[in-house]
Amino acid sequence: MTDPTAGQAETTAAESATKPEAGIAAEQPDPMAELAREAAEYKDKLLRTLAEMENLRKRTEREVADARLYSNASFARDVLQVADNMHRALAAIDPSLREAADSKAKALVEGVELTERELLKVLEKHGVKKFSPAGEKFDPNFHQAMYEVESAELPPGRVAQVIQAGYMLGERVLRPALVAVVKAAPKAPPASANDNLSPGAK
Repeated sequence: MTDPTAGQAETTAAESATKPEAGIAAEQPDPMAELAREAAEYKDKLLRTLAEMENLRKRTEREVADARLYSNASFARDVLQVADNMHRALAAIDPSLREAADSKAKALVEGVELTERELLKVLEKHGVKKFSPAGEKFDPNFHQAMYEVESAELPPGRVAQVIQAGYMLGERVLRPALVAVVKAAPKAPPASANDNLSPGAK
């Protein structure tokens, strides 16, 4: 006779061999999800690297442009002294003297004026611009105060007179303008307690 329980035991063992264990299936990661995660990480790193390279390119271009523009600052500052001397020479000529001068003297003055204008054009071509802040609000970043004056036309803190024009090189001050600034009106002395008393008071 055959044992009926033996057949049942063999069937149970075969079924258990064909079924995957639940614990092992839960522990195994999804390979597609892992690949997607790695791809996202690499994409993020690539985008960050590209952004850093773009920022580096822009910064390098800006530094090269600044170096090209401001490398001649010392030379331009020296040339300004020549422009100042030419301006002083022309300002020293009295208008009446200019009218009374002969044709040769007038031609000489006009030649100096033409040279001054041409010099300023060349400076401007290389980024150097002249500014004269008469009447503007005093700004220590662009102006250098030489002295204070009283003025009935301008409020305190305004530039009353430009002694020497200033120059900009690009966005930087190459030389500040030398100016005279309107000073504030003197304050009235405070009234004393005796001033408030009536003439008959003791």
